[in-house]
Amino acid sequence: MTLSADLDAAVRFIRSKSELPPEISLVLGSGLGPLAENIDGVAIPYAEIPHFPVSTAPGHAGRLIVGTLFGRRVVAMQGRVHLYEGYSPQDVVFPQRVMARLGATTAVFTNAAGGIGKDFAVGDLVLIEDHLSLAMACGLDPLRGDNSGGLGQRFVSLNKAYDPELIALAQSISPGLTRASYAHNVGPSFEPPALIRMFQAMGCGLVGMSTVPEVIAARHMGQRVLALSAVTNIAVADLASDHVTSEEEVWESVKIIQPKLLALMKSLIPALPASGAA
Repeated sequence: MTLSADLDAAVRFIRSKSELPPEISLVLGSGLGPLAENIDGVAIPYAEIPHFPVSTAPGHAGRLIVGTLFGRRVVAMQGRVHLYEGYSPQDVVFPQRVMARLGATTAVFTNAAGGIGKDFAVGDLVLIEDHLSLAMACGLDPLRGDNSGGLGQRFVSLNKAYDPELIALAQSISPGLTRASYAHNVGPSFEPPALIRMFQAMGCGLVGMSTVPEVIAARHMGQRVLALSAVTNIAVADLASDHVTSEEEVWESVKIIQPKLLALMKSLIPALPASGAA
């Protein structure tokens, strides 16, 4: 079967559970899934949706939720899938393509990230304004391969992948939000200090293991993109540092961030442009 046919099968199944046409797609990263509990709608396990990849990472519930959130029609991923789980780039972005196919014209992404910028602290929420991915540059771009399904242009511009108007909107709602470039690492190993120093030299303020492939697919499908990182640890750049980054550190930090993210989304989601608005 073709990608387009697989997407159609997934969309048909989801619409058999809920006919609500979403305006906004929402991807909730590591430990940030509790925001989905505020959605009034139908929850569908990924494993039930045709061709849908299933989350295996801790902190990812693996449910697609279609419903209303703070007065807007949304489709939300309560947990995502990653390249480090063994999925291909095309598998990783399949859910994003499905959500766009369902009708969502604005895509909001969240993730847990390491802070590289010297001014960042654990608990900060930071808007992504650009990204750097050596993995994408070296051949793991999810758009690689056949492009005959009419899903988007062969060559997609990423000059303004993170919509400047949506970034400005978020900052007008929460003036304390800063912005940074996000360095994408495939993982699952945390980044060695040498790689962090390289990302610092390249102007990145955040580092993580997700989001970039999905953003590329969202732009390919014509969605407007807003992405937000929750700083859950400070990345180690100095070999002499005694700190050892751990998964436990990330989960403890997420507990601090969850209420901040909920408070922001309560104001941001209602303010996002209506479907088709420029």
